[in-house]
Amino acid sequence: MPVTERPAVVLLSGGLDSATILSMSVRDGFQPYAISFRYGQRHQAELERARRMAALMNVVQHTVIDFNLGIFGGSALTDDRLAVPKHDSVEAIGNHIPVTYVPARNTIFLSFALSWAEAIGASDIFIGVNALDYSGYPDCRPEYIAAYEQMANLATKSGTDYAKIGLGSPIRIRTPLIAMTKAEIIRIGLDLGVDYSQTLSCYDPIDSELACGHCDACLLRLRGFAQNGIPDPARYAEL
Repeated sequence: MPVTERPAVVLLSGGLDSATILSMSVRDGFQPYAISFRYGQRHQAELERARRMAALMNVVQHTVIDFNLGIFGGSALTDDRLAVPKHDSVEAIGNHIPVTYVPARNTIFLSFALSWAEAIGASDIFIGVNALDYSGYPDCRPEYIAAYEQMANLATKSGTDYAKIGLGSPIRIRTPLIAMTKAEIIRIGLDLGVDYSQTLSCYDPIDSELACGHCDACLLRLRGFAQNGIPDPARYAEL
């Protein structure tokens, strides 16, 4: 049975996965506080999609945090000198950690979310990481999430207070998509009424409306829709 009137912080990028977890949080009775990040990424068009999804889902509050990981470099998503890899099929992506990995990004994102969660009295943080149909990022794995949750309960006042009276760990990092295929994620989202035409998953969009169709994120998304036997409602430059 879903809980009611319970706040939760939801990481909202404007992509397919985060739109799905936002809808799942509402389904489960949480009051979502959405948090997005302008971190120097080349695909800042995703933030407009995050704004649209937050409005569609009537989130309690949508906060956009500004900082610039581009000053460090090290990723094709934040450094224009590095090209975003493009392929013709999912099979060509490979199993290595790609250059689109942004060093420590999820750790940074979760730290902002944790701070906001504790400030508003929320025990639950939703993040749309996935360990199956993803691009090999180390901060999308279950063991990473488990370690971060343990740290969060050690690092916060609420965690310390609960430990003192033997009530366990109050902070929960919720990852409902972590063991799902992209096709399964899409099916759940469709059942929940997510409007995927309003989302943008592309790492290197042509403009604010057109996805490239060949980066890892586009290929995995397109395959997910194809496996469901339905067209992707997003707009692509070459499709």
